[in-house]
Amino acid sequence: MFDPTSRYYAIETVQLTAPDGRVIAYKRRRFLPQGETLPLLVEVVVTEGDRLDVITARTLGDPEQFWRVADANDAMNPTELTDEIGRALRVPIPQA
Repeated sequence: MFDPTSRYYAIETVQLTAPDGRVIAYKRRRFLPQGETLPLLVEVVVTEGDRLDVITARTLGDPEQFWRVADANDAMNPTELTDEIGRALRVPIPQA
C-alpha cells in the first residue's frame, strides 16, 4: 500500500466493516515524534529560494523525504520551515 520510505509504511493497517458490509482498510493515526529525540545528521541554514524538497534531495538524496525534516523540527506545516531565511533546520539520520 505504501512505499517503504513513506512515513506511513510502518503504521498498522486495520479494517472497519461498514453497516452495508463493505470492508474499509485504513492506517491508524500517525503521531509526530519529538523532534529533539531524532538523531541529527546535519543542521542546514535556510537560504533564499530554499524549498524543503530541495534541502532533502541535497542532504538525504531523496526529495520525498521532506517529512523527516518536518518531524525533526516539530513542524505541523512543513512549508513554514523555509519561510524564515537564516533559520537552522535539523535534518535527522533516516530511521527504519
